[in-house]
Amino acid sequence: MCGIVGVIGNDTVAARLVEGLRRLEYRGYDSAGIATLVDGGIDRRRAEGKLINLENVVREQPLDGIIGIGHTRWATHGVPNQTNAHPHATDKVALVHNGIIENYRELAAELSAAGAVFASETDTEIVAHLITRNINDGDTPQQAVARALKRLEGAFALAIIFAGHDGMMIGARRGSPLAVGYGDGEMFLGSDAMALAPMTNRISYLEEGDYVVLGKDGGTFYDADDNEVVREVKQSAISGAMIGKGNHRHFMLKEIFEQPAVIGDTLHSYLNPATGEIHMPPMPFDMAKVTKVTIIACGTSFYAAMVAKYWFESVARLAVEVDVASEFRYREAPLPAGGLAIFISQSGETADTLAALQYAKANGQHIAAIVNVPESSIAREADLVLPTLAGPEIGVASTKAFTCQLATLACLVIATARARGAIDEAEEDRLSAAIAHVPAMAAEVLNHDDRIRALAHNIFEARDVLYLGRGPGYPIALEGALKLKEISYIHAEGYASGEMKHGPIALIDELVPVIVIAPSDKWFDKTISNMREVMARGGRVIFLSDKVGLDEVGDDAWATVELPIADPFVAPILYSIPVQLLAYHVAVLKGTDVDQPRNLAKSVTVE
Repeated sequence: MCGIVGVIGNDTVAARLVEGLRRLEYRGYDSAGIATLVDGGIDRRRAEGKLINLENVVREQPLDGIIGIGHTRWATHGVPNQTNAHPHATDKVALVHNGIIENYRELAAELSAAGAVFASETDTEIVAHLITRNINDGDTPQQAVARALKRLEGAFALAIIFAGHDGMMIGARRGSPLAVGYGDGEMFLGSDAMALAPMTNRISYLEEGDYVVLGKDGGTFYDADDNEVVREVKQSAISGAMIGKGNHRHFMLKEIFEQPAVIGDTLHSYLNPATGEIHMPPMPFDMAKVTKVTIIACGTSFYAAMVAKYWFESVARLAVEVDVASEFRYREAPLPAGGLAIFISQSGETADTLAALQYAKANGQHIAAIVNVPESSIAREADLVLPTLAGPEIGVASTKAFTCQLATLACLVIATARARGAIDEAEEDRLSAAIAHVPAMAAEVLNHDDRIRALAHNIFEARDVLYLGRGPGYPIALEGALKLKEISYIHAEGYASGEMKHGPIALIDELVPVIVIAPSDKWFDKTISNMREVMARGGRVIFLSDKVGLDEVGDDAWATVELPIADPFVAPILYSIPVQLLAYHVAVLKGTDVDQPRNLAKSVTVE
């Protein structure tokens, strides 16, 4: 979601603020702005739409100042326009804000009654006026912020500068991440380490409820009770060179083609290539004694969880419940003693997933986190962190992070099955060998890019598209449909193919492409039976299978894509790639913004 960057520098900071915001574009946004302190006062530049619009404004109206804040906004309160763009300011305070202030109507009424006049429709502006009132009452900037924070309800990260205080910036967080960067006589604030990577790799993270008072030479941290605290400074592994597109037209395509390498990197962290054994990090609990697994995630990560459910139950013989994070905690679900709750998130900052984690933790569950950002909030609250080594994923629609999640989960399932005695050494060796071959087979799948690009010409004008799969292919059907919806804006649905005759088959006609995911596994015959029902009603079937499957029924399909023959255990990872490519090429033909599709954000840090 929204992005924050702040700089206390030695020279004019406007260009550095814009560059920091550029590194946060992947989070999704619909307006942007910066503010600096100039001659003891506050000056701002804001623009609706893409960051290029803000750059043009700054070029036409240069902005001085050696301390400043910047923001990319994804609209929550108020339409996306220049007036609602951050930073918001009074004559004494300018601030940027990620999150939602839930009691802003109450505060707005109180402030209006005291004479405040609001220029925007946002909840954020309320915070600026609240702090200003406290300053007018005689508070120092730090006192004014500390008092204001106690009035706010909701989730937020804030970066604040003050007229007349050229060497001060204050950051605060509650439920939304914020990082502090340390430079040489300079200090920085950012939504994450990515924003700060070109400026520093020395990072501290505010913990829940913290605020920090920054000056040129450092920062002082305070907890929610205003007690001074120490937060560890860490070396971030994120590099300023990690976000180029290379020779690819879009970040999404680059990230799809990175999958053989990053899946390999992820597997090498868990799989000993010499012995073929799976080695998980030391676990603070005994997997052999876990009574039940609950897996919580959102969006694409939720579909990774659905695949893992098949794996855990069929291979490790361990009962699994999978739930959408935004629904889970509101059910007040009973959780068994000795249970394990696994939370999957690319960013590690997903607000719904973090809230569900806190619920599970309060109910006595062991907590494991599968994340792509090991310094993230979810990782810091977990008992066990299983990193996915996908590297920065800039495209909003997740691709390489998803397959690395599956690779990590596959390793965890094998280790769990062995610990529980559900498989013997020979079966462990077979499954480990299967997962070890995935990077090479993923590269083979990518060789079909031209074929899939050609098929996209037959889909991009469709109004509706269906995806079908059985077993662990069903979540891949759901993921394929989600990818197409996300970036091409075509209506698409994924179904368990056996459910077609229970209603969805009524949608089938000669105008509806149907993508069938059908590796030659134990579900194959049933899937083909369902596919023939679709073809009998005129559905245009695009059949994704291996040579065995194509030899059996490929001639009957409208179009085919041949994938490598693979162990059914790892097929979901491989079959994810062609549905990603198909969605990508359809979106390119439709001319949509592939990397930053409308209304979507990379990191959803509000509920």
